[in-house]
Amino acid sequence: MFAGLPELGISNGEDLKETLTNCTEPLKAIDQFQMENGILLPTLQSALPFLDLHGTPRLEFHQSVFDELREKLMERVAFIAEGKEEDRYAKLEELLEKSFPLVKMPSIQPVVMQVMKHLPKVPEKKLKQVMADKDLYKVCAVEVKRQIWQDNQALFGDEVSPLLKQYIVEKEAALFSSDLSILHNFFSASPKTRRTENEILDLELIKLTQMIGKNVKLYDMVLQFLRTLFLRTRNVHYCTLRAELLMSLHDLDVSEICSVDPCHKVGTCSHHWKMSVFLSVLQFTWCLDACIREKFVDAKRARELQGFLDGVKKGQEQVLGDLSMILCDPFASNTLVLSTVRNLQELLSQDALPRDSPDLLLLLRMLSLGQGAWDMIDSQVFKEPRLVRSSATVSYFLEEPETPFYFCFFPRYLQDNRVACEMGLYYVLHIAKQRNNNALQRLLPALVETYNDVAFGDIFLHLLTGHLTLLSDDFGSEDFCHAVFDNFLLTSYSSKENVHRHTLRLLNHLHQKVHPSSMGILIKTLEPPKQSSDPVKELYMQLAEKLEALKRSPPEPEEAPALDLGLHPVTVPASASAPTTPL
Repeated sequence: MFAGLPELGISNGEDLKETLTNCTEPLKAIDQFQMENGILLPTLQSALPFLDLHGTPRLEFHQSVFDELREKLMERVAFIAEGKEEDRYAKLEELLEKSFPLVKMPSIQPVVMQVMKHLPKVPEKKLKQVMADKDLYKVCAVEVKRQIWQDNQALFGDEVSPLLKQYIVEKEAALFSSDLSILHNFFSASPKTRRTENEILDLELIKLTQMIGKNVKLYDMVLQFLRTLFLRTRNVHYCTLRAELLMSLHDLDVSEICSVDPCHKVGTCSHHWKMSVFLSVLQFTWCLDACIREKFVDAKRARELQGFLDGVKKGQEQVLGDLSMILCDPFASNTLVLSTVRNLQELLSQDALPRDSPDLLLLLRMLSLGQGAWDMIDSQVFKEPRLVRSSATVSYFLEEPETPFYFCFFPRYLQDNRVACEMGLYYVLHIAKQRNNNALQRLLPALVETYNDVAFGDIFLHLLTGHLTLLSDDFGSEDFCHAVFDNFLLTSYSSKENVHRHTLRLLNHLHQKVHPSSMGILIKTLEPPKQSSDPVKELYMQLAEKLEALKRSPPEPEEAPALDLGLHPVTVPASASAPTTPL
């Protein structure tokens, strides 16, 4: 408990034990030890007997004085650190040198940690001692940990990994929400609302931003982790986190993230290039974030975004990897596709062709760049995807909807072209929103085979189930149930558990509307096998209980027949001023 005191020339318990062992008069030895090691204030000696008379133990008195002095010292450390004196850090380093031997003493440890917290560069030897001791590492401030992490990527990865994992878990859980609605879905909340009102996600982002602070090296490490995880899993939520982390730093006004890290040399070309790239990505993300907030890319912001893309200079093509990952964020893709649909509607009202619209071509360009993020980062070939095939998408796929041949070629575009596939899926959602059940029944079978099976991804199924609630009455038709379930969802539910889960979500919401014979077949078909996950089993149990409750509940009373009051219609001869319909 008192390790380190001898190094500072201060007596400890061992010294007292030795004194008492070798002395002939213990009481005098104790008085002498108290005199030498107590508070060295001459005027205090005459006051101590009064405390004795009041029954106040010397330990309690000394402890209260010690606590007060410690708080004053910690305040003084903070005051020195926040000052403008040129030698302020030299003073703190001197204090650290004197106090560090007592770092394991609980009563002194807060002072040592306070000093290290305010030092922009803790001596390497001290950092290694802290890192080697789990207890010290655990209690040291995040400002000190940053200095440790920046040269220990593996340790930093161990700290960051749980936060990244929890973020993804929460994002995926939101896609399986029991609340099915076209108005309140995964994309409903604005970006800033998502970062500030979702307590769990907000907590993860706050922790990450605190861990990074103003350290560019740690920020780069987090980006490297996100790229690696994105490549390993293809999970686009890492792209969302990539964008939200940057905007979270922006929201918290951590503008100094682009300042020079102490371990970087100022004035190097690599530094200026790095800062240039960082600022470009920041401005691009900020502009796109504003578009996501408005759920639309207007003409002004479209020009700004195009300026960033066109401004990528030779030798800086690597920035396209960051931009593609930002554009791969589902919230960005959603905004780009919705803007494309709106743009098409405006062109239609003006009798103009999509191929002649620069704004539309830019939206497709960004959508294509985002869709190609994984390939670009994986191959490390930083070039924008060519829009040759996408031009065919514009000239035919976007210009010929609902023509007799369109439904024939629709499946081929969904399978072969990733941009067309994304547009096609949103076209299906648009059809559902229009409550056009005939067109929907014709299009759903085409979704069984799509580019990278994206139609069976959680994001699209989340949106589709929400849109299908608009056609709840149509589920009373066996033909419509056959189209939705047999021709689409049930084609892969047994091999893709997420499809099984989304199907059960939909039925839990619409079970009262589904045709009875179809419902009877579905409840048997969708019974989970033993190896199914708990969420699937729970959803099935909920559905079974709802159906059972529906059987037990009394039927709703039929509408009472109209009362015949004996009043019969009277036909009035037609005239210029008289009605011709029966009264």
